[in-house]
Amino acid sequence: MNTRINKLLTDLNEQLNFINLEIDNQSIRCESAIDIILKTIQILKPLINKNSFKSETEEIQFFKEIKPQFTSKLIYYNVLFKIEMKKPNGGNRILKKYYNNELIKLKAFFDNELEFYKYYRSGSIYLDYKYFLRGKFDIKMSLDSYYFETDRNFSTSHDFKVAKILANDLIQLYLENQLLMIDNKDTSEKSQRKPNIKMTWTGSKVALTELLYA
Repeated sequence: MNTRINKLLTDLNEQLNFINLEIDNQSIRCESAIDIILKTIQILKPLINKNSFKSETEEIQFFKEIKPQFTSKLIYYNVLFKIEMKKPNGGNRILKKYYNNELIKLKAFFDNELEFYKYYRSGSIYLDYKYFLRGKFDIKMSLDSYYFETDRNFSTSHDFKVAKILANDLIQLYLENQLLMIDNKDTSEKSQRKPNIKMTWTGSKVALTELLYA
């Protein structure tokens, strides 16, 4: 099963790389990527439902490390699509404010999920049996409402949170790159403007008069 899953992930990454190289329009690129990711997940899902894991360790590894690599890409391109669709028309100052507001939204997510974020980033494992085993959810662990609507055979209480963290890392990088491009553009435009230079005649008045007559 692991071989097939690794092959799915490799193929998905190759297809996404191809899309990023071949499609310039960001919105169209996101739409194409989302379509491919959804089709891949539709192949992955029955593969997991029909095959049992050999151990709880293997199940934890899948929902903590492997599945989020698929779903994080779906979250990333979906959020990117929304950002591009809502992007205001205006100058660099308006765009900078827009992108900075999106960064603030990311920070709000990290603040709300700070406890789990620290757990995941530190490489802790002592709560993995609750976070990443199916049917082992704890209602006291601030569960999102969406969890109760998901397929319990293909979800745990926190695999989506891991995917969200991975996706937000990519979204943050994208937003910071956009802001950097705007700053570089501003700098370039300023350097191309001709400065107002005050010309001062340093010669004698007689020489200036002769030059004017000439």
